[in-house]
Order: sequence, then structure tokens, then C-alpha cells
Amino acid sequence: MDKEKLISVAMDARDCAYVPYSNFKVGAALLTKGGKVYSGCNIESASYTPTCCAERVAFLKAVSENEKDFEAIAVVGGYDNKDRDYCYPCGVCRQVMMEFCNPSTFKVIVAKNNRDFKEHLLNEILPFGFGPSDL
Repeated sequence: MDKEKLISVAMDARDCAYVPYSNFKVGAALLTKGGKVYSGCNIESASYTPTCCAERVAFLKAVSENEKDFEAIAVVGGYDNKDRDYCYPCGVCRQVMMEFCNPSTFKVIVAKNNRDFKEHLLNEILPFGFGPSDL
């Protein structure tokens, strides 16, 4: 799947976000090495702690269906589905990525839209990450 299509799936997922408190919508599209895509959106809670980011929702959906080999994730965010600056995954989401992905090959695509994006490897946005190989 090309990057533009993956970003479009993330943009569609962003439309499903449940964000009554921050109004900041995030969508993610997680691409498996087998070519399947799992989307996720952020879901807020009034007590904040149980809030879950779009990236983790996508990973949890995929892993719950026994997918554990991932190639890339696209992430978009903003208010009222308007393009905004690049929306990078939070530290918790980066740590979840470390659990399931090879940091030197897994691609993290952050986008304003499907024409304006940046691509990084996980180890670039989480240098010295701690993962299963460290145990």
C-alpha cells in the first residue's frame, strides 16, 4: 500500500474519534507486513486516565486478531478535521511500537494530509528505546 493511501485511511479513522474534552482528533492506520490495515482513533474519558490514543487502538485491534508483524503506521491529528502540523505519537504509543516492531525498519509516517507528510524510522523518534530484546 502506498503512503498516500495509508494516510487517507488514518484521516478516515480520525473522523471516528471520540474527543468531547480536548476536541483534538487523531487517526492512525497500521500496516502489517502481510498488507492488512488496522485503523484506530483516539477515545477520551472524563477521568482522562483510561483515554486511549489512536495508535494504541490500532495496535490493540491488530494484536487481538493475532497480527504481530508490522511495517508502518500513519498518524494524523487536528481539530474539526482541519489539517494541522504533524502529529507525532506520544511516548506511551512509541513504547507500544517498541514492543511489536523492529525499530530500525518500522516506519512512522506523520502527516498534515495525504500530500504533506514526513516519514521516520521508529528508532529515530525513540532513540535508545527499551524493548523485548533488552530483557
